[in-house]
Amino acid sequence: MTQIPSKNEPFQISVNNQYQLEVLPAEAMALDVVADGKDAFHVLKDGRAFRIEVVSAHYEERRFVFRIDGNLYNVYIADFYARLLQQLGMHARGSYRSNTIKAPMPGLVLQVLVQPGQSVKKGEPVLILEAMKMENVLKATSEGIVKEVAVHNGQAVDKGATLVTLQ
Repeated sequence: MTQIPSKNEPFQISVNNQYQLEVLPAEAMALDVVADGKDAFHVLKDGRAFRIEVVSAHYEERRFVFRIDGNLYNVYIADFYARLLQQLGMHARGSYRSNTIKAPMPGLVLQVLVQPGQSVKKGEPVLILEAMKMENVLKATSEGIVKEVAVHNGQAVDKGATLVTLQ
């Protein structure tokens, strides 16, 4: 059985795909951080001062490029939620266009929010799925018109089941 990560578990940080670090949430909160203009910070840790600039940030992918004291670092940060989504099979799958919305986990369809012929925008809610005693709002992954709704309210679905098809 897969163990679900705890909120008190450390952030797992990869630097330049070479170094792996773990930082506890309490340690991250204890850092002395002061903003220094747009996308720049002064950080004090263990009596040492660092100037950190955010060169690029891809928040959804949790990938960042930082300039720390003049050196560039590619950083990936996996927190509690990223690890939980990955273990549930819901991690990011890239930015391709998908015409099919599938169940990311087994669950119960609480409410279908769209109907065939309806126009939807990317990110618009299409269905509410109850799984693990939580309501999950599934959203359109791209813009389109609802071609088919393959489920109904109250229906149990398996992971990977087709829920809604767009055209």
